[in-house]
Amino acid sequence: MSGPGVQSEEQACEAFVAWLDRRVVAAGRGDGLDRLEVAPSGTFWLGRIACEDEVRQGAADERSERLDPCAIAIRLRPGVAAPWSMTVTVRARAWVKDPKDGPDPQRRWWRSDLVEETVSMLVGARGGTFGDKQLADAFAAVGAPGLSAEVRVDVEDWHRQTELVVQLVNTSPEKAPGLTDSHLYETQLEVAGLATTPFQLEALPDSFRYDRDVPAYGVNVGVEVLAHDVFRTSDTVGTQTYRPAYWNAPTTQPDLSFATLAADPLPQLAALVDALAAYDTEHWSPTALDARQGAKRWAPPMRAEADRAAVEVFAELDRLRIGLELLRTRPEVLRAFQLMNKAIARSAEGRGYTTWRPFQVGFLLSTIRCLTEPDEESCRVDTVWFATGGGKTETYLGLLLTAAFFDRLTGKIVGVTAWSRFPLRLLSLQQTQRFADALAGAEMVRREEGVKGSPFSLGFLVGQAGTPNKIVPKPEKDDDVTPDSPGMPDKYRVLLHCPFCRDENLEMRFDHKRWKLEHRCTNPACPTFGTALPMYIVDQEVFRFLPTVVVGTLDKAASIGLQQAMRGLVGPPRSMCSVEWHGFTYADRSKAPNGCLVPGCQGGPTSKPFPMDPKRFGPSLRLQDELHLLRDSLGAVDSHYESLLDHLQYELCGTRAKIVASSATLTGYDRQVDVLYQRQGRVFPQPGPQAGESFWTVPTTKPLRRYVAVAPRGVTLEHVSDRTLDTLQRCVRELVDDPATVCAEAGVAPEHVALLISLYGTDVVYGTTLYDVEAAGRSLGSNNTVEGINVEQLTGQTDFDEVRAILERLDHPEDDFADRVHVVAASSMLSHGVDVDRLNTMVMLGLPLTTAEFIQTTARVGRRFPGLVYVLHKIGRERDAQTFRLFEQYVRQGDRFVDAIPITRRSRRVLDLTIAGVVNARTLMIREPASHQRLSTPAKLREYARNSGMTSAAEAAEVATVLGLDGAQDSLHRAQIAEWLLAWFVDLMDPTNKAKFVGDLGPRNPMISLRDVEASSPIHD
Repeated sequence: MSGPGVQSEEQACEAFVAWLDRRVVAAGRGDGLDRLEVAPSGTFWLGRIACEDEVRQGAADERSERLDPCAIAIRLRPGVAAPWSMTVTVRARAWVKDPKDGPDPQRRWWRSDLVEETVSMLVGARGGTFGDKQLADAFAAVGAPGLSAEVRVDVEDWHRQTELVVQLVNTSPEKAPGLTDSHLYETQLEVAGLATTPFQLEALPDSFRYDRDVPAYGVNVGVEVLAHDVFRTSDTVGTQTYRPAYWNAPTTQPDLSFATLAADPLPQLAALVDALAAYDTEHWSPTALDARQGAKRWAPPMRAEADRAAVEVFAELDRLRIGLELLRTRPEVLRAFQLMNKAIARSAEGRGYTTWRPFQVGFLLSTIRCLTEPDEESCRVDTVWFATGGGKTETYLGLLLTAAFFDRLTGKIVGVTAWSRFPLRLLSLQQTQRFADALAGAEMVRREEGVKGSPFSLGFLVGQAGTPNKIVPKPEKDDDVTPDSPGMPDKYRVLLHCPFCRDENLEMRFDHKRWKLEHRCTNPACPTFGTALPMYIVDQEVFRFLPTVVVGTLDKAASIGLQQAMRGLVGPPRSMCSVEWHGFTYADRSKAPNGCLVPGCQGGPTSKPFPMDPKRFGPSLRLQDELHLLRDSLGAVDSHYESLLDHLQYELCGTRAKIVASSATLTGYDRQVDVLYQRQGRVFPQPGPQAGESFWTVPTTKPLRRYVAVAPRGVTLEHVSDRTLDTLQRCVRELVDDPATVCAEAGVAPEHVALLISLYGTDVVYGTTLYDVEAAGRSLGSNNTVEGINVEQLTGQTDFDEVRAILERLDHPEDDFADRVHVVAASSMLSHGVDVDRLNTMVMLGLPLTTAEFIQTTARVGRRFPGLVYVLHKIGRERDAQTFRLFEQYVRQGDRFVDAIPITRRSRRVLDLTIAGVVNARTLMIREPASHQRLSTPAKLREYARNSGMTSAAEAAEVATVLGLDGAQDSLHRAQIAEWLLAWFVDLMDPTNKAKFVGDLGPRNPMISLRDVEASSPIHD
């Protein structure tokens, strides 16, 4: 705790961020400069307005005027009828170039004194212009004769309520004798004394949770409300957000520490549920809603919305009560929950946290029923919806470990408990490490508690872009990986540290005897020393050993239509190989004649029965991270493969996996879940009675992030980005070189210098396109005034091992500041799972394409300490311009600006892509094992079809049912499926067909990746 007068780390960061922002704004406006070597019109991007003549002579459209405007304005809604009395204060400066015969032979530019004039006005119903002579005289008095301006008031009476646009217009001539620059600089407009009524935010509908009042709008500027009738323009729009507290009840928060919940959880969990019940009654009962309706003057639709929300809130409370009762009455559920807490405590040691946040425990209670009633719960998708950085990953890790222990305690002693998929091409190494750490904690607890079964282990299933699909003795194709391939085995290191002891000195080794690519810890004190870590990173090793949890990219689901060995992720394998450490076997193939995936295996499948019911091989959980990214064609394709996974697991095991997801938005989540999974959607936690506040969370006064919207004027976005980053880097280097001066200017205690250098010495520049990212990286190397800026890129094109190296440098920076990473130029890869506490300043090159991406991306900074985000709007674009106008509301009500996810499963184009995978998967996963013969070639399948009575019509009907295309509105899709299957059967039954494998039959081959949506074009010499 900080004593009186002692500045805390957080206070120092807050003061430093405020100072950084002042310096950046000053660089954009020219504050504090007296002389310039270059023209100010090519230097400054804030506070300047061009002359009206120049703007009119250019393209006379709104877009051009926004790029270099001739006016700034405040739009107000008067509260009384005309005439309107007000005072307007104008502030501005000029930049003037020394004359040829002046005393400065270099003819530099000099900055005038401040012009500050107050104009008293009585505005009639037709508006008018004011103060032109007063302002012209003032500019002449500061040495800038020829410059002129006026206050212009437009009255727009065609709206439902009259609106006034109070403008400062630069009326200077474009060229005049002695006039070297017709721009006005450091401009500001202040309006006082006018009674107003607020606007209603028209971009969003009425809602009982949100305040739609907007006091005033800026035109080409932001607006600050200094008092109820005083409005002032600002060159940027700044919005501060605050960190949440995770308990919002009058009672003392229960002890939700891992240790307590591992020892005696029921009293604390009961207290949590009781507190939630009291809160819900206080805020959501009919009496409470009646009171709020009267106080807030809700319209009937708003009350109806609140009533519907109350139903969901009390249903959530019921689910927590059910979860608590299961813990009371089912000993195996209670023990699994306790062991999970013990495991999480073990994995969290030394990380600064020892307890759950209440919402995390609430989610566990609300979903734990899926363990005991899987048939009932698998028809619903539970989505964790919480602010990024709030602990979503740890939340579903808690559920995952509970399920893993429950599986072991109830007889599932081997196989996959959960398959977790991420929608990015390159899976976050940090997310993988979190899973590994949690499973390592669980494995230590399993050993200590004597829980039977295979060790808890992790599989990494991302494919050739990150790790090998397989390792072969001799290469047959260019991309084949052998034990002697360049970079083997070190280039395939996935873990950042040992999950058991945290030692970073891991060794990669290829074990020829066991045919395994291994991570090994070199710390002699590690409990795993001398053995491989329980981590499988080669696709075929995942299939051979079926680790407890598989993490991977979404794309890999397409392999279910290509590889029979994928069967282990939805059902039982064929058997175990008779050779120790070779693992499970699958169907016979030419390169695996006995079904074992180890090259040259001399063993074969054993006749021993599995040590458990084969139906338990199906996973209990499928986890989907970043649900909101499953949209458009990717979402449509995945919807078909999700149905296929459900179908295969049900056919093989008689069960369907419970699906748990996380998402950045609630907008349209129920329809998205229905399309993707053909299940009902359910979200946790339910939003509270007002924006930003619920039982689970309430804002504090501690700063989280300061968002600053910038609308550059008269210069390129690239120039503004370079100068902004240049200023941020210069500020930190001043702190390195002259800490005493900077501390005095910024109001920072000297003992925090090293911390501030670490936290604010690395900036992120975020581009919405790969071109923007690469251009930003190049530009920083040549267009900055600060020497030695080290830039690294993080994009989907960055090599796997390079990503790991960059993250390592960010987490453990070099001792010398000059050697550190100073700027990270990043694409959307950064916005999902890159969690580095040292990233606290960001420059966004334009507004991201979606609000969800904006929310996710900006959440990467300010995770533990106050963050600063500059959003450089591409102001010529309509969307960027509208968002700049509403920027404060855009940040504070961001979830309401998120568009509903565009997705459909009824795309005939998508059906054409996916049907081959569905048909092939049914052959590989169901027919081939049931027939006890190899069906991978057309000849074998042809014989099977004849003997079994298989027909194209029956298969078409089955495929339509699998894909959920059996409704009245799906007749065209069924006809398309029937036509495709007919062509497939013609190929199958034709002995002269040249197809080598079953997957080659039909009009199209199965997809290799879920992203194989666009057809490639042939390129010829």
